[in-house]
Amino acid sequence: MEESGDRRELPSRRIAEEFRRAIAAGEIKSGDKLPSERKIAEKYETARNTAREAIRLLAEQGLVTAKQGKGVFVRETQKLFRFGGDRYSMKNRVTGLTPFRLECKKQGKTPRIEVESIAREKPPQDVAERLKVQSDEQSVLHRENHYFADDEPVQIVSTYLRWEEAKGTRLMEEKTGPNGIYGRLEELGHVMTSGRDEVTARMPGADETAVLQLPPGVPVLEVLHTSFDQAEEPFEVTRYVHRADRTGLLYDFPVEQLEETSA
Repeated sequence: MEESGDRRELPSRRIAEEFRRAIAAGEIKSGDKLPSERKIAEKYETARNTAREAIRLLAEQGLVTAKQGKGVFVRETQKLFRFGGDRYSMKNRVTGLTPFRLECKKQGKTPRIEVESIAREKPPQDVAERLKVQSDEQSVLHRENHYFADDEPVQIVSTYLRWEEAKGTRLMEEKTGPNGIYGRLEELGHVMTSGRDEVTARMPGADETAVLQLPPGVPVLEVLHTSFDQAEEPFEVTRYVHRADRTGLLYDFPVEQLEETSA
């Protein structure tokens, strides 16, 4: 416990905390340039290395970003992409737009989707358990897409389908046709009647950092989605990896009430 207290008292942490509070209060606004390391050191009567460490801590928190040759700036607030349970609803399906394209349209952004790979593979253990397939066999078709809004990468989407169902169908093609993979899965007899989203926040791996062009300190939101059909059987698992600074999750849900009992 004493060690934690000592760390909080480090000058670099005190300086970073003052800047964090000023940013949160709007005293330093999005896009504003921070003072130089020299000026910060002079103001707080400390070494430049301490000022440099304070800036590093702010960058780790995703509050500032360095622009080479220009300085360090407060990161601009971005409108979040909002994804929730209604993204699979028929009212959105009838628009002819996928959830991502529909969200881009709302924000006035241009969507782009790159099909990175379509391959028969051995599934990760968590996917195999949810899809009820073998993890030690090439039991799934794996489709990986990268999603961009105005050419900025915002999410990685990895979809897993049972190989025995997907082989020889349009699910193996880049363009799967009207209503995307769900349209083709409905043709195979799977109508989504419910789903489960397992949401975690974590720091990105090296590959994810590169694909999503993540600034230092920015985490990702991972959503592991499982689709269930009319027989309550899982038929599709998709792993969404979102930039946490560009994405929010929005869920409306009913609250179960106790039934009244007659005396």
